Amino acid sequence: MASSSTAPDKEKTRRRIVNLLKTEGALDSMTLGARLRVSAMAVRQHLYALQYQRLVVAKERPVPLGRPAKYWELTREADRLFPDAYAELSVSLIDALNDAFGLEGLQQILNRRTERQRAQYSAQIPAAMPLRKKLEQLARIRTEEGYMAEVRPCDRNSFLFIENHCPICAAASSCKALCQNELDLFKSILGTDVTVSRLEHKLTGDRRCVYEVRKKQQVTEARGRIFFTEDRKDH
Repeated sequence: MASSSTAPDKEKTRRRIVNLLKTEGALDSMTLGARLRVSAMAVRQHLYALQYQRLVVAKERPVPLGRPAKYWELTREADRLFPDAYAELSVSLIDALNDAFGLEGLQQILNRRTERQRAQYSAQIPAAMPLRKKLEQLARIRTEEGYMAEVRPCDRNSFLFIENHCPICAAASSCKALCQNELDLFKSILGTDVTVSRLEHKLTGDRRCVYEVRKKQQVTEARGRIFFTEDRKDH
């Protein structure tokens, strides 16, 4: 009876470990133990079990004193634990559309999809909403779509918009226009008074997609001199 009751707990803990490694990248067992409020030894037992399933791998990093430390990260095999693709964006469907309509026709279809997304997002993200609120709402929407999105403030006028998972990664690998359309979508939803730049990109080998969202500088004139100021009304 005892073993059967603890099995779900083990799976739950291992899933939490996988989620932490997914959202934060490589971590050592001490850090994982502190986050999960269990001992490092207990975490290592779970990590070894995950390693046996080929879901995690340990890589050594040098430390100032003593032996190198082991940092654990997810393998490609772990991608199967997360949403991998939408049926409407499967690689086979994109290939079929390309064959039927050519590159120009495929781009038009993708543009129509982006327009639908823009309408859906705009209905939930009013243009007058403060930038931080816009980003938080966008993160909520994207998380519901499987992107595991979050917002992190950098300073008074800039934020990081992070997507820890890409449920359309396979399709995007086959059709690069999907990523460009998403970047254009973010720019249109967040407004003309901000810049959106992609800092990390999963398709180029990064473990996630990260965007810097920054308020544009406003130019004001006073007594013949030009000053650059930032709009701080969101704070």
